[in-house]
Amino acid sequence: MLMPPEIIVVDDTQAMARIAGRRVRRSVAVALSARGEWRFALAGGNTPRALYHELAESSTAADRIDWGRTAIYFGDERCVPPDHADSNYRMVRETLLSRIVIPAANVHRMEGEADDLDAAAARYADALGAAPLDLAILGMGADGHTASLFPGTTALAERQRRCVAVQVAKLSTSRLTLTYPVFEAAREVFFLIAGKDKAMTLKEAIEGPDRPDLLPCQAIFRGKGPVAIFCDRGAAAELSTISRPPS
Repeated sequence: MLMPPEIIVVDDTQAMARIAGRRVRRSVAVALSARGEWRFALAGGNTPRALYHELAESSTAADRIDWGRTAIYFGDERCVPPDHADSNYRMVRETLLSRIVIPAANVHRMEGEADDLDAAAARYADALGAAPLDLAILGMGADGHTASLFPGTTALAERQRRCVAVQVAKLSTSRLTLTYPVFEAAREVFFLIAGKDKAMTLKEAIEGPDRPDLLPCQAIFRGKGPVAIFCDRGAAAELSTISRPPS
């Protein structure tokens, strides 16, 4: 039976970071208790920055994440070197990795700078392995894309490979991205969505007809696993109903 997404509306990205941060720490506790390791995939872009700052903080022992038993992965990457301003890895390094103590071997970045992107994608799939992610953080673009699963791209039809290189014609660039099977198998998926420019897309993806070819995020919203959508009031402005009152 498919599970409808949980929708949590907050005032702004700082409130989103606090509320989502509590849920992330709960994911950590459950995973470490059950399996001894927490497998976490991160999103790029601007919206998750506040959350990553939040996760790096530990005002109490209960807030402290055991990074030594955490495996960090990435949902997608731009095809740039890791020190490039557009690199998702660079953003995560600046907002999270540089502020915590984590073994280098626990951080698995995508080789966006590789000459052979298909080979880089295959190496990343090997590094990811077959075990489900405990939690994937995702965003949503105004066009409905998530990770680098863009409307009209070949990656949407991929059901075997866990990571692929994809040509994004509208951006005249290539990307590396995890594929639907990875996100569908994740034990939890959190979407962080901010901005009024996302409002109509979010409404269509949640309340409209099935059109995952045009709204790739919809395939995950309406998947088998538990999905929580954290959105600010701007992004939620067109929604008819929410599963929880505004926080």
